[in-house]
Amino acid sequence: MRFQLNRYTAAIVLLAGIQSLAHAQSSDAPPEAEVKSDPTKDFVKKVNEATGLEFWGYGRGGFYSAPKGAPKGGYSLGGDLQKYRLGNEGDNYLEFGIGKRFDLGDGVKWGVFYMPTVYNGKSGTAQAYFSLSGIFGNAASVWAGQRYHRIQDVHILDKWVVEDGDNYGAGIDDIPLGGLGRLNVAGYTADSIDNHSGNPNNAKRLNVQWRDIPTNPDGKLTLTGALISGDFAKGRDGGALGLMHIQKNFLVPGLNNTLFLQASSGHASVNGKFYNLDNSTTSTGLLFGPDLQAGPGGFLFAPLVTRTTFTPQPGAKQRRILDSVDFQIGRFGGQALVGYQTVRPDNGPETKDFSLGGRVSYGIAKYTKLLAEVGSTRRSISAQPRQTLNKGTFAVAFSPNTDFWTRPEFRLYVTRASWNKAAGDANVDSFGANGRRSATIFGVQMEAWWE
Repeated sequence: MRFQLNRYTAAIVLLAGIQSLAHAQSSDAPPEAEVKSDPTKDFVKKVNEATGLEFWGYGRGGFYSAPKGAPKGGYSLGGDLQKYRLGNEGDNYLEFGIGKRFDLGDGVKWGVFYMPTVYNGKSGTAQAYFSLSGIFGNAASVWAGQRYHRIQDVHILDKWVVEDGDNYGAGIDDIPLGGLGRLNVAGYTADSIDNHSGNPNNAKRLNVQWRDIPTNPDGKLTLTGALISGDFAKGRDGGALGLMHIQKNFLVPGLNNTLFLQASSGHASVNGKFYNLDNSTTSTGLLFGPDLQAGPGGFLFAPLVTRTTFTPQPGAKQRRILDSVDFQIGRFGGQALVGYQTVRPDNGPETKDFSLGGRVSYGIAKYTKLLAEVGSTRRSISAQPRQTLNKGTFAVAFSPNTDFWTRPEFRLYVTRASWNKAAGDANVDSFGANGRRSATIFGVQMEAWWE
């Protein structure tokens, strides 16, 4: 009964929100056909200019509800391309970047940048680095510290498909190539501010990104590469190669297409980062045996020792092909994708993941839009039954305008997820507990980004 009540309550909340707010704004002019400016970005730009600082970041949070014993989000088979995020996050996250550039004259500037994070109450550090630009007389800049390069994501999956970083390193960015794009080169270790276990594999990574190569009208190509080396008890050194082509105004004005072809091996991830480095466990306790020490009065004392043990992890061969489209045509906006990825660990079974889905938005009043997202995912592991999971979300959202990409966005949503027995058995510790085969969740969420 409680499960059904949650579903009906969510539906009533959504319908009431749509009806009342759409009616309240019925006298407002309908959304314009062209893509509008982003009020949040415009505001942050003014703040940056007024303060001399640079602000950028992302945040989401809200109220999430689910049937008793069911997760409030995270319904996914586990693949990189399989978590359709609308109404499926169930968490709270904030990253807030702040930076300052100091003018040293003759076009030379140095900068300091810092980005802390908070995820469900746990704090961390995403970036902390220094930069120096203008010393080569062009757009190139050098940097050192902890910095990542997020090149391209698929937003509805909450997945950066092409990226590097999250570790200590140094590099040079934006080397001009005479009308043939620009080049980034960086070297990293596996250490980071939040990685208190150090770098047990003595792992190192070289990343190269040849970005924005003109290929055809409204089309640009980006090529990426990574080389990994280290002391690995399992697996071997690795490498990654990637190709990304972005086509603006694909077939019709307002429709953009992005094609990804990626491959990696060993301890290199398919997106360009480290993959599956050794796990470390640190324990502290008393040491008994021949090392016992005699204290005052002849009492024996066991010394307190700290030990760190490492669990070797295998590398893998990974392959990915992904095509995504996004659009804003009049009141309609959205993003859709089809993707296939394989992961074959060293001496382990191969996993094949398939994903097909999308999200659309439609403006119904000046500040109101409807959102709908569906995703169908499959996972096949050698000699095991095929897993399937389907997810759908309907939401009403409010934002400064009704374009798909405009933030902040305040949402009321209902999500329905269902899966087969094989998926439930593989996720018995989460959404598949107690033989559950479906769930309906609802919530209220706000999402924002600024730069």
